[in-house]
Amino acid sequence: MKAVQYRAIGAAPEVVTVPDPEPGPGQVLLKVTAAGVCHSDIAVMSWPEENFPYELPLTLGHEGVGTVEAVGEGVTGLETGTSVAVYGPWGCGTCVKCAQGKENYCLRAAELDINPPGLGRPGAIAEYLLVDDPRHLVPIGDLDPVRTVPLTDAGLTPYHAIKRSLPRLGAGSTAVVIGTGGLGHVGIQLLRAMTSARVVALDVSEEKLALAREVGAHETVLSDEKAAGRVREITGGLGAQAVFDFVGADSTLATAAACAAVESDLALIGIAGGTMPIGFGQPAYEVSVNSSYWGSRSELFEVIELARTGVLDVHTETFSLDEAPRAYELLHEGKINGRAVILPNG
Repeated sequence: MKAVQYRAIGAAPEVVTVPDPEPGPGQVLLKVTAAGVCHSDIAVMSWPEENFPYELPLTLGHEGVGTVEAVGEGVTGLETGTSVAVYGPWGCGTCVKCAQGKENYCLRAAELDINPPGLGRPGAIAEYLLVDDPRHLVPIGDLDPVRTVPLTDAGLTPYHAIKRSLPRLGAGSTAVVIGTGGLGHVGIQLLRAMTSARVVALDVSEEKLALAREVGAHETVLSDEKAAGRVREITGGLGAQAVFDFVGADSTLATAAACAAVESDLALIGIAGGTMPIGFGQPAYEVSVNSSYWGSRSELFEVIELARTGVLDVHTETFSLDEAPRAYELLHEGKINGRAVILPNG
């Protein structure tokens, strides 16, 4: 089969031919209908050799949707041809976090060398994907695979962060979204669907702010040194009850901290590697600062059900498998409007 692999430190991803996978006991083989391209992949491909945690070559893609092609011994209840989304952050299945469906926070994943597809295990940007356990599959019925596949990360990750902050986001509240690209533009829609908060979106270009307005942001602000002041003006000097930083750079975290109101939430979601100072009165009093990683298995079911209601419109640009390396180039250059999706069998 064809697959897109990161094969050498510092090299561009390549389209290669690899052996077709076969499901072993308890495993499920999917024919991939759609696979997502994510900034996390670019982050992985930027790590230096001394810090690289995975074996190469690595088939990329941690967002996957496909149809059941075959199952291994012992797998029951899955019919061939069933359309499913893949829950990415695999865990051991037995620790207390996994028992709660929080495999994203599995306590034994590092010890047992359990990695997500595309982030240590062969990923979804290939004609076929081998899934370790049927519990990691969510049926999607007649939902469009292209519009659904980003929900496995770009939907699940902001959903998890926003759900945690729902008590802050009642009537009269304000939520700030920093970074309105792949995750952020979904986050705006989730905030509109799940809360009554006024949504203020920040980004560095008018093109991205136009997308933010299109998907429901009440206010948009250019993300620069004046952005926090503008948010304070919009909120009558009080600041926002929840701030979601989908970038995570030093500059955006500084803006996030300056936007946060007393007793607010500040969620660090982006992986740009930034840090922020914490001290008495900085950020504002009783601001809860948290970082999050993906979401739980049950939350992916919830995101898929929310998509069925029609309130989510994930903006996508599609590419063939052979065009996948170019999709990564465009993503790196900031030229993807929304989410890039690869069609391995399209």
